[in-house]
Amino acid sequence: MKLSDKIAAHPTHPFYTFEFFPPRTDQGFDNLLTRISRLSTLDPIAISVTWGAGGSTKDGSLDLAGITQADYGIDTILHLTCTNMVPGLVDDVLRIAKARGIQNILALRGDPPRGQEHWTPIDSRFSRGVDLVKYIRSSPEFSPHFCIGVAAYPEGHPDNQTDDDRNFAILKEKVEAGADFIVTQLFYDADRFLLWLERVRRQGISVPIIPGVMPIQTHSSFLRVVSLCGIQVPPSIMTDLEPIRHDDQLVKEYGIRLAVDIIHKITGNGGVCGVHFCTLNLEKSVQLVLERLRWVGGSPNIRNKLIADSPVPLLPNSELVVTPATATTKAAAALTSKTTAEIEPPGQGELNNAATWDDFPNGRFGDYKSPAFGIQDQWGGLALSVHAVHPDWGHPASMEELTNLFLRYLDSKVTSTPFSSSPLSAESQTILHQLKALTRNGLWTVCSQPAVDTLPSTDEIFGWGPRGGYVSQKAFIEFFSTEEVVDKIEKKIRSNEGRSVHYFAANLQGCFKSNVQEEARNAVTWGVFPGKEIVQTTIIERESFLAWKEEAFSIWAEWASFYPPGSAQRATLEEVRRTRWLVNVLHHDFKDPGALWNFLADFYS
Repeated sequence: MKLSDKIAAHPTHPFYTFEFFPPRTDQGFDNLLTRISRLSTLDPIAISVTWGAGGSTKDGSLDLAGITQADYGIDTILHLTCTNMVPGLVDDVLRIAKARGIQNILALRGDPPRGQEHWTPIDSRFSRGVDLVKYIRSSPEFSPHFCIGVAAYPEGHPDNQTDDDRNFAILKEKVEAGADFIVTQLFYDADRFLLWLERVRRQGISVPIIPGVMPIQTHSSFLRVVSLCGIQVPPSIMTDLEPIRHDDQLVKEYGIRLAVDIIHKITGNGGVCGVHFCTLNLEKSVQLVLERLRWVGGSPNIRNKLIADSPVPLLPNSELVVTPATATTKAAAALTSKTTAEIEPPGQGELNNAATWDDFPNGRFGDYKSPAFGIQDQWGGLALSVHAVHPDWGHPASMEELTNLFLRYLDSKVTSTPFSSSPLSAESQTILHQLKALTRNGLWTVCSQPAVDTLPSTDEIFGWGPRGGYVSQKAFIEFFSTEEVVDKIEKKIRSNEGRSVHYFAANLQGCFKSNVQEEARNAVTWGVFPGKEIVQTTIIERESFLAWKEEAFSIWAEWASFYPPGSAQRATLEEVRRTRWLVNVLHHDFKDPGALWNFLADFYS
């Protein structure tokens, strides 16, 4: 059914839509379908499926949208972007969507294609979202079938946040071209949104507007989304978060309350009748927000279960406090956010119950079977995309210059690399000497963590989860190196000295080496909390390593693409991509903080 018709059937009763992205792994895809099935019992008016950054998940998007629409009978909105749309592909996608019963399209320009600083069209007919709207509306084959939505940016488009008049003109052009509804970028300033909404209506734009809402999950993921989307956060929110930023349970609870407050404010004046939830493929926060809004009925079991599972007792008439996650970051903060699976009652292992998998942003070290595996931003990207070469990176034209860049990052002389969007974490500072020693010897480190033997969950550097618990972790290191180094590590592991060491290594050509059994899962970070089973938040295993390997080598390609063919910079970066290996080494003796570094001493002595 067309979304515009469904909205017309809800003139006063609030409605909501849920947004999902195609997971990176087959297991995650299958388990997302189960998660969507559960969330569909909350009666969303529709769900939407993203197209993926740079059009990178086209097939997954079509498969997911086709299954939810045709097999599950859930009205689905397929995101469609102009990015990487080769001639003929728009028609192909629209025909597939039509054949699968999908009647709703969200027409977007999309992010720049991977490896490009600025957006450039592949098919000259499609350079803006409005071009897609016009094309669909001009087609006798597609126009009668599809309801079309477009995006709006209450705080200005990321490419144009200063010229409000132009932004309003672009939005009006899209509506006049035939858009039936508008979905906004997420925001956290309700007052500013309402002022923007009032101005939109004064422009004569009368189609339904669905505000984008994303409950805060962890402090680190919140900061990343704010930076990525250019969102302006009211100072009061940042002030509220500051004293609780290290308590993941309290941050998530605050995020739920904030989402409820924002939705109450923006729907209370009659300007909007529904909201669009950016779920990040998660479920518990959305459930609780809808519960507290009293927008869903017949779901007391959700609240009863969460009360039973709550790690702290609820006081009479108190708000529900939800279960924890962690937001500690490693050497490459954008790639290593810790994540926690939803804690289960005794007798149900958190890795065994798919209904309650990770309910927090699940980075590349989370459970690869989770529907949220690999997410680092709202568009479903696993890793940092280069997009633009940062001036602080310089223009490395040799291996020595690359080594110098990684060293300058470790010395905090630059705040990012192509593999990390954030400065070096306080945790990584505790092993700075070892990281620098490895890097000076050509082992360019991108991820790491030191060993920790039982610290309070409130520890300023290593703590995560709710108060009253204790956390531990094994040391690991991840780096790019030559094949010679891989061979030496492999040889050393075969000796008695390597009996407590596991490793993964892979290159661009698909060669893979490891001493880890195929189905083995190394939990390298865990927490013990009162009344709960052990929570394993950081997992290193084959599937997630190989998924990240593809991204890691694509970053080298993107970086190289900024330099002309034949240049020293391009030749160097392409040589790295062609000849280097990505290596992950972990040591299981977490009681000895020096165990891993002693094992690797031959590589930096």
